[in-house]
Amino acid sequence: MEVWTQVGAALSPEAGAGAWTYAALLPAMVLEGPVATVVGGALAGAGHASLLAVWVLAVGADLVADSLLFAVGRAGHRPRAARWLHRLGLRGERRERLSRRAHEHLGSLVVGAKLVDVGAVPAFLATGLAGVPFHRVLGWNAVCTAVRAGALVALGVLAGRHAQAVLEHWWAAPLAGLALGGGVLAVRALVLRARSAAGRRRGVARAAA
Repeated sequence: MEVWTQVGAALSPEAGAGAWTYAALLPAMVLEGPVATVVGGALAGAGHASLLAVWVLAVGADLVADSLLFAVGRAGHRPRAARWLHRLGLRGERRERLSRRAHEHLGSLVVGAKLVDVGAVPAFLATGLAGVPFHRVLGWNAVCTAVRAGALVALGVLAGRHAQAVLEHWWAAPLAGLALGGGVLAVRALVLRARSAAGRRRGVARAAA
């Protein structure tokens, strides 16, 4: 209860500028968690945010985003959802391999997804598609997410303590985090599209042969 009391106080209207900081960080953490979490840690290190609030927001945002991917994967046998799985990189041999791994080595799959952020999307889609019970996925994910968020926040705190002059304008860092996160997502989308196009070309070449 003490944790949520502190977070509630940090997010209350009386917190002034801090409330706007968290409001900007939260969607950024959902879209591109690692970047925004480091930014939040830097703000905390510079004294512009609560360290505990940043960590709780980072963990919560990550779990929500991964749970949404799990839900999409669970509905993956429906035609519309299946198209989304294909666009998000879960198709063919990769789909079968990750689905088997979700059943046989769930822990290592979740740990790998947390270590390599780009792997989180197909990994959590696969856990849903494979029919793994949600509480098992949530258990592994909560532990791994808490550890990773703590490490990223700590990195941000170190940066913030050595760059207070840069972070003097508290509102600039969340906006920079949003812009950087959007750029990473755009690059990721282009890579996935290029892979999909390459796969289609290979398919056409095989058919022609």
